[in-house]
Parts: sequence; structure tokens; C-alpha cells
Amino acid sequence: MDALSRLEPMLLSLLRVVAGLLLLEHGTAKYLNFPVHQWNNMSLSLSNLYSVAGVFELIGGLLLVIGLFTRPVAFVLSGFMAVGYFYAHAAKSFFPLLNGGELISLFCFTLLFLAAAGGGAISVDSLIRQKD
Repeated sequence: MDALSRLEPMLLSLLRVVAGLLLLEHGTAKYLNFPVHQWNNMSLSLSNLYSVAGVFELIGGLLLVIGLFTRPVAFVLSGFMAVGYFYAHAAKSFFPLLNGGELISLFCFTLLFLAAAGGGAISVDSLIRQKD
């Protein structure tokens, strides 16, 4: 157990990077058509929550990958994921397995954890703290 405890700061950074990359991938699929996905056929306009989510995923995902402003970015994204869950999934069924909301639920709570825990040892936030 002690060996895993020593890896905690690095594993926290890894969790942040992977979550950021997955969010970034959702944003690039919506706005850059990469990777090609069913969303590519949808019309994007900042007047709907789906398109606004793409902007949050692009910018927030990139900030999470580099670990800049991790806590506030993760907090805002967590809230946005909660809104997205209730807006797009919860009305279909109470159970995330049945309403297609497993991923957004997991994102919501992973991001909430990152908002509380920070970006880990390998992040721009950590570099800024060291310079102070």
C-alpha cells in the first residue's frame, strides 16, 4: 500500500490528463470533425446546450490536459456535466444505464474530484506554485 501512496500525485496527474483528453476528444469531434462521429451531422450553433458543451469541452479539456487552472475549470465542467445529465438523460429513465448517462455521470464526479484534489504533481498549476 505504501508504494501506491507514493504514486498518488502522479496518478492524480494521469487522471487529470486522461479526463482532459477525453473531454477534448468530444469537443474536437463536434467542432473539428475529428474523430468522425455521429455528431458530425448535427448543426452547431451557440444557441443550444450541445454546441456550448463543445466549446467547454475544447477549452476545458485543453486546460485540464496541461493542468492550468485545474480546480476552477474542473468545478465549472463538473457543473456543466450535471446540467447536461439532467437536460439530456435524466428524463429518459432514472437509471444511467438505461438513459445513456453513464459517461456524463462519471465525468461529473471525476471532475468534481479534480476540483477538490487539484491537478497533481505534473501540471502547470504545480509549476506556478513552485515559483511562488
